[in-house]
Amino acid sequence: MRDGEQTPGVSLTYEGKLTLARQLDKLGVNVIEAGFPVSSKGEFESVRRIAREGLTSKICGLSRIVRADIDRCLEAEVSLVHIFVSTSDIQIAHTIKKSHDEIVTTAADSVRYIKDHGVPCLFSAMDATRTAPEFLRKIFGAVQEAGCDIINIPDTVGVAVPSAFYSLVKEICDSTKGMTVDVHCHNDFGLAVANSLSAVEAGAREVQVTVNGLGERAGNANLAETVMGLQSLFGAQTTIKTEYLVETAKLVERLTEVKIPLTAPVVGENAFSHESGIHSHGVIENSKTFEPGVMTPEMVGHRRRIVLGKHTGKHAVKQVLEAIGYEPNDEQLHEILHRIKAIGDKGKQISDIDVQAIADAVVGEVAKGRQAIILKEFAVMTGNMLTSTATVKANVRGEEKVLANIGVGPVDAAVKAVRGLLGDDTSIKLRDFRIEAISGGSDALAEVIIGVEDDRGKRVSARSAREDIVMASVEALVSAINRLILLEENGR
Repeated sequence: MRDGEQTPGVSLTYEGKLTLARQLDKLGVNVIEAGFPVSSKGEFESVRRIAREGLTSKICGLSRIVRADIDRCLEAEVSLVHIFVSTSDIQIAHTIKKSHDEIVTTAADSVRYIKDHGVPCLFSAMDATRTAPEFLRKIFGAVQEAGCDIINIPDTVGVAVPSAFYSLVKEICDSTKGMTVDVHCHNDFGLAVANSLSAVEAGAREVQVTVNGLGERAGNANLAETVMGLQSLFGAQTTIKTEYLVETAKLVERLTEVKIPLTAPVVGENAFSHESGIHSHGVIENSKTFEPGVMTPEMVGHRRRIVLGKHTGKHAVKQVLEAIGYEPNDEQLHEILHRIKAIGDKGKQISDIDVQAIADAVVGEVAKGRQAIILKEFAVMTGNMLTSTATVKANVRGEEKVLANIGVGPVDAAVKAVRGLLGDDTSIKLRDFRIEAISGGSDALAEVIIGVEDDRGKRVSARSAREDIVMASVEALVSAINRLILLEENGR
């Protein structure tokens, strides 16, 4: 929580931090580093109130090897004090400006002071991956002798590579037998999770992570990716209840306003989504064909999605349609697939409501019975004047008809032309007409909903979705009229 909140532009309220602490506890996190108590009065109060919350997770406070910092952590009633000091030559020269011996002595004294107060201690050698190995062994040995409970090896500026980090962690584990070794990896080169997993291979038994990989600069090792890597790839055991990983990620996204990328592993919207025809077909048959297998969406609180677009195949379209209650025949399925690909070719995403609207237009309820009107083609002419002219060609009760009409705009003209096809033998009134843009942009997919009523008060409605509003309006009206006539003929 502490390093995650250090993400530039992120600042949590006390209420937000408490909500997050409760969620992390529910998730099964072992230790929550709630903050840096000495940094401000508000930070101190937040840490202390979280410490008093009675959570199962241990509450940790961060501190320099400075007595005032440590006292503030103790006053905040934390169950673990995390002290740190720079150990690389570059940081020592430009920040604390002390000798190696002074740093070692102060670090060991700080550990003893914390232990004298009956509180466990975690010690970090900041910038360990740029620290001389002999000095690293010396300071870790000193704090171990002073009674430290956990030592941490941070890759503070994210410059380690997995092979080198493995060797470093193994060397420290071998030189501090019996000590719990912890790692803290930054993601400057995108290697934070890989380095963390390598560290566990080398003998580390504790990993510092942040939700959604938040943190300074490029962030820290991502909690969900690290946990699922450990459990699914290495078969390691953790206390994390993985079914809450997505829930936790979404909460942090809301609290911090830092969006989760669509392609984020484990918790991203596309983590278990498939569009490609080959991939979708394989996953429909057996999810292991194009998913890891050792990690399922259910394990992390996610869901599998078949996304429709220009790469989609008929198997995926059919499954999606059946899931929302449509049973298209082969001709209808081909037409629906054609429309979806046409929209996808224009760079547009296809949402669930888009699919339903397209299916309504192509399949609809009328597909189950006879159609009084079968639309063949239509044309609309507009100019600088207020009126437009629409010409419609259709098969009306087995007879081919062509009719033209004028209206105030192309939609009005087209609707009047369609209504005119029925002549005087059927009295049908337009009761409802709505156009809704259901995707963004000037070429938005438009959904048209039309309601019609006969002279006995029977009403039905239908919808269609097209990029062409006029075409969508005509399709919706024809579908509504056909449904109404079908009701009349069935005596319902």
